[in-house]
Amino acid sequence: MLRKLWLWGGAAVVLGLALGWSLTGPMAVFGQNPDSSGSAGGLPPSAPPATVSDAKLKVFAQALALIEEQYAEPKTTKDLVYGAIQGTLGTLDPHSSFMTPEEFRELQIETKGKFSGIGIEIALKDRILTVVSPIEGTPAYQGGLKAGDQIVKINGKITKNTTLTEAVKMIRGPKGSKVTLTINREGFQQPKDFVITREIIPIRSVKARILDDGIGYIRLTNFQDQTDHDLQAYLNKMKQRLIPFKGLILDLRNDPGGLLEQAVRVSDEFLQSGLIVYTEGRSRSQNMRFYARAGQEGKMATIPLVVLINEGSASASEIVAGALKDQKRALILGTKSFGKGSVQTIIPLEDGSALRLTTALYFTPSGVTINDKGIQPDVVVEDKPLATDKSVQKLRDELLSQHMRREGLTDKPWNQPITPEELERDPQLKQAVEALRHWPPKNLAQRPASQP
Repeated sequence: MLRKLWLWGGAAVVLGLALGWSLTGPMAVFGQNPDSSGSAGGLPPSAPPATVSDAKLKVFAQALALIEEQYAEPKTTKDLVYGAIQGTLGTLDPHSSFMTPEEFRELQIETKGKFSGIGIEIALKDRILTVVSPIEGTPAYQGGLKAGDQIVKINGKITKNTTLTEAVKMIRGPKGSKVTLTINREGFQQPKDFVITREIIPIRSVKARILDDGIGYIRLTNFQDQTDHDLQAYLNKMKQRLIPFKGLILDLRNDPGGLLEQAVRVSDEFLQSGLIVYTEGRSRSQNMRFYARAGQEGKMATIPLVVLINEGSASASEIVAGALKDQKRALILGTKSFGKGSVQTIIPLEDGSALRLTTALYFTPSGVTINDKGIQPDVVVEDKPLATDKSVQKLRDELLSQHMRREGLTDKPWNQPITPEELERDPQLKQAVEALRHWPPKNLAQRPASQP
């Protein structure tokens, strides 16, 4: 049985992105111990399980039997065992937990970077299942679905009171199979059926824009299998378009995490050499060190670089920000990050469920753990404050409507320059642009290399 090492980011709500996953909670990352003999995460496949005394097992079995026999409502043994495991892990720390087979499968789909579906983003708008956006080139896009479409039925089943998770399950399916969505749209006299054939849909975690004066902007929404390839593709396009290429903004705001391997590769893209991150735990197999690859051609190791972070930047995002800060490679701007620096090992169980168990802490190159502390920015720039007459829910509704109109910062083509009006709406991004226009900043020049 292989065990994988994952790093879990801060809490985030993800609403059915591209129907690849619909997850409320932390996001995950994993890596492989370069010193191991091939088992994922460096844990030996034959590691023996912890033993529990017969006396304690008898107490557990007795309690289980009493509940099954005498509880007011019938409960299955599976429900009781799962509940017992969840309760046990709940006594440890906020990041250790139990995943049902269904939850584990969802996690695996999310980190693969692709899934079988139709390619739409959905959300609940005014409690109605609504298409946020069809992804260009996907079956949903080619089949004629549009932003704002209301999904009133899925395969004939009315969607009223259907959760996003349930909707994702119904719409997703094997490649080549069909799904029928009954759509209500402004201008329709009555709802119409759209029959769409499912295909393999990539999940894009990298988005980009440029500025007229030779500055590039790249946003990472999470770290999954294709992140480094998509990042390099955008960087290559920018090298051809931006002559000279004067600087880059790497936006990690509200990025809750992703694959550790990808966090290392993204950091490596901007470093010539040196330590990126290391982990320490009770087991020697949990003690790992990850370094930048020296002598690799095509790296962006000298271009002026600003990294944006905020309280939603966690785990893998903090690995990247911490490495680039400790190596004096980038100016970190924004607000303090989430502070998630513990390592969780995902251990699959026989019935397809899994344990997510905290096994180590990870450290930035200077030897500082960010757990509960976060990455401190070099330049603190607060986000635009919420207007006194505007609730958080109203702000979310406005952002959703803006995204559906494709008016968000990364909803436009990557090579369409960011406008002054867009910069005014984002004070942190505006300050990052100013820092690159007046490079090098004093904060970066004066910071000792060993300072976290």
